[in-house]
Amino acid sequence: MKLGRNLVLSCEIMAAHKLRTLLAVSGVTVGMAAVILAVSAGSGAQERVLARIRTLGTNMIIVTAGQTQLIAGRQRQASIVKTLLPSDADAIAKECPSVALASPVAIRKMKVLWESESTTTNVLGLAPEGLRVRGFELARGRPFDDEEGRAARRVAVLGRTAARNLFGNADPVGLQVRLGKVPFEVIGVLAAKGMDPSGADQDDVVLVPLQTALRRLLNVTYVQAVFVQAADAAATAQAEREISELLHERHRLGEKNDDFTLQNQTAMLETQREAGRLLTRLVGGAAALSLGVGGVGILAVMLISVRQRTHEIGLRRALGARRRDIRTQFLLESGMLAGAGGLAGILLGAGAATAASAVGGWETLIPWPAVAAGLVFSVVIGVAFGLYPAIRAARLEPIQALRAE
Repeated sequence: MKLGRNLVLSCEIMAAHKLRTLLAVSGVTVGMAAVILAVSAGSGAQERVLARIRTLGTNMIIVTAGQTQLIAGRQRQASIVKTLLPSDADAIAKECPSVALASPVAIRKMKVLWESESTTTNVLGLAPEGLRVRGFELARGRPFDDEEGRAARRVAVLGRTAARNLFGNADPVGLQVRLGKVPFEVIGVLAAKGMDPSGADQDDVVLVPLQTALRRLLNVTYVQAVFVQAADAAATAQAEREISELLHERHRLGEKNDDFTLQNQTAMLETQREAGRLLTRLVGGAAALSLGVGGVGILAVMLISVRQRTHEIGLRRALGARRRDIRTQFLLESGMLAGAGGLAGILLGAGAATAASAVGGWETLIPWPAVAAGLVFSVVIGVAFGLYPAIRAARLEPIQALRAE
């Protein structure tokens, strides 16, 4: 028999047995929907983490004073290290060919006051190029410049959260706040950046010129970190090596361990991508088991179909149908059942993912190439589970089949 005739006949048979068809399709539908929803949630979570890493800056390397360790996802430093100096940042920018920009950073958590309002936030003293390295953008006002930095002017740029905590929805530009006991003029408000990879609010911050922070607020000569921007993404690893060698030499460490820690944004991105891929595969694999359950359902339905259609099989064999025609017929039916279930599952899973994103606030990302692969996989499962019933039907002898009740 021709393939087209087999397809038409399969459709007629499935339409004639609606309940049986629905039961076979429903198992695959639920399995495919579970796979789509699980993979979409995993991909969305991965993209959210990667987006947070990207908010730190572009091609970024963070040089931190002292040896640090990660505790609960955040860097912890055992003691204060005073060997990292603003001049180290200047040397990095000048002597490392793979580095585009470098900005020293002094960090201290301080109380900020405006009239009767107060908040405790991170105060960052940094050079003007530090705003470019970290990707800070202004929503209102202006940034501080090199002249204000050299003169240690008392000017500040507020993050959105810090501004909201102090001023609510009012515009703070032009007003004065107090960092500790020192008055500062607010000259700008940063655009929102959201959470960083460790979950800290990047908008709960106040930026001031580096020399202002060192002289007027902290009364120190060292910095806690240096923000470095590599020339491009491909040069990040080379820039990290150059920085390590330069600082090791400048700090005269010799055989001693480094008194600084390098954190490479590219390495962080790749680590998070790999973790996200593993999580998505794990969750998707667990959900894919339900596709196997759907395949078992197709196996059971097709065995029932063979039993119910024994007389039909015998009649077709008696009229000249070959064993491969019967086998092809049943394989087509099982494949079509699985394909229909897969398509329905895609619609159900995509709809559930969209609803979860819109109503539940979950960030989901539907990976359509994976969806297409899942559809092909569901058809393969249907054909695989339909193979035994197809072979069993093809082996029926015409005379025995015609005599069957």
